[in-house]
Parts: sequence; structure tokens; C-alpha cells
Amino acid sequence: MKKEFRIKKNNDFQAAFKKGRSFANRQFVVYSLEKEEQDFFRIGLSVSKKIGNAVTRNRIKRYVRQAVFELQEQLAMGNDYVIIARKPVAEMDFFEVKKSLTHVLKVGKVLKKN
Repeated sequence: MKKEFRIKKNNDFQAAFKKGRSFANRQFVVYSLEKEEQDFFRIGLSVSKKIGNAVTRNRIKRYVRQAVFELQEQLAMGNDYVIIARKPVAEMDFFEVKKSLTHVLKVGKVLKKN
């Protein structure tokens, strides 16, 4: 994922938490913050140390990034998304992660229908 599509700064994460809307399922919590001046979307990932060791956390982040990459045509532009992984994600493979992420994005009505 290119640098301009990532959220890295703490202020950006905090803005999404405070002003954004959230939606969740058992595996993920997603915060979505609309930004008028932005013509692309940005993704911020958070995987807690409670979920597993560094290898597990990095694998989860890779899976989520790839799932978002495959769903980018359907995602609403001009938003910041902060995706927080919950414990059950540690035992999931890529296809389950993608299915769960698709579900939670549909719940939040930020995924366009095909």
C-alpha cells in the first residue's frame, strides 16, 4: 500500500476515534471518518499485543492490507478508515479475514454494491 494511503500519525487515529462513526463484528472494529478535501481513502491498522506475538500481528496486518487492496474499487473514497483487529482474527486464514472485513464494511455502508 502506498504511503499516501496510510494513516500513521496519532492525531489522525484520534480524530477517527473521536469524530468518526464506528461499526463492528466479532473480528473487527472499523472507524470511518469522512474527509471532504481528500479524493482517496486512507487506512490505519491496529493489532494489539494481546492478539499474539509479532509474527501473528504482522500476518494479520498483511491479510487486512491485501483484503483492502482487493476491495479498493468498492470502498467509498474520501474517507479515513481505522481497522482494529480483535482476538478471533489470530486463527483465521486470508479468505476468512477478507470475508469478515467485507461483512463489517457492508454493515457500515461504506462498501459499494457490485
